[in-house]
Amino acid sequence: MGPGNGLRRPLEASWFARARGALLGVDGTFATPWLQKPLDLGADLVLHATTKYLSGHGDLVGGAVVAGPGASDLFARLRKIQVHAGAVPSAFDSWLTLRGIRTLGVRLRAHCENAMEIARRLESHSAVSAVHYPGLPSHPGHAIASRQMRHGFGGVLSFQVHGGEEAAARVCANLELVLRATSLGSLETLVEHRARIETSGTTPRDLLRLSVGIEDVEDIWEDLDKALEQAAKP
Repeated sequence: MGPGNGLRRPLEASWFARARGALLGVDGTFATPWLQKPLDLGADLVLHATTKYLSGHGDLVGGAVVAGPGASDLFARLRKIQVHAGAVPSAFDSWLTLRGIRTLGVRLRAHCENAMEIARRLESHSAVSAVHYPGLPSHPGHAIASRQMRHGFGGVLSFQVHGGEEAAARVCANLELVLRATSLGSLETLVEHRARIETSGTTPRDLLRLSVGIEDVEDIWEDLDKALEQAAKP
């Protein structure tokens, strides 16, 4: 079963929220409306960091809240805060976001195709112990993602390397094309060693998060493969 099969089952979380008189909010930053429409799946609010895929070029900071009919009162309160507190983007940042949205489908298709190919190759790499990407049949959330997402499974994945934290750090240090940055959703491929950025947390020390860009997939893979091979050397 692949994405885009037309199934629109409500999110299971929405059933629990309804039963308790609560609203359900979903962060749609990673999927964007091109891959998933949470309001159609029972969510009441959807949040987007427009900084990421919606603008897509890493040149602005912004956010958006989209509300369904069940959250009209809360949305009115949020609008009031926006009006009185000035939580609004600049005109130029708004224009940049609109510019990015015009190419969202084209960019996301490339992000998804590259991420899927990289995930498959990483899964069979001798230096990699685990790959976490919902597009892989081995992922525990693959069936759910297939029902709820269309066109693809997103451009972000994570993987763990043999050798622990130091090996993961060496992989990052050996990369040349892939940039080290705490961000995602831009045109270029970015890697983050999250455990070394968090002051506290449960992120595995050997895990790297990869925001796969739209470069030629062979260029991305050549850089990753070389870095992994170098990091694996004693």
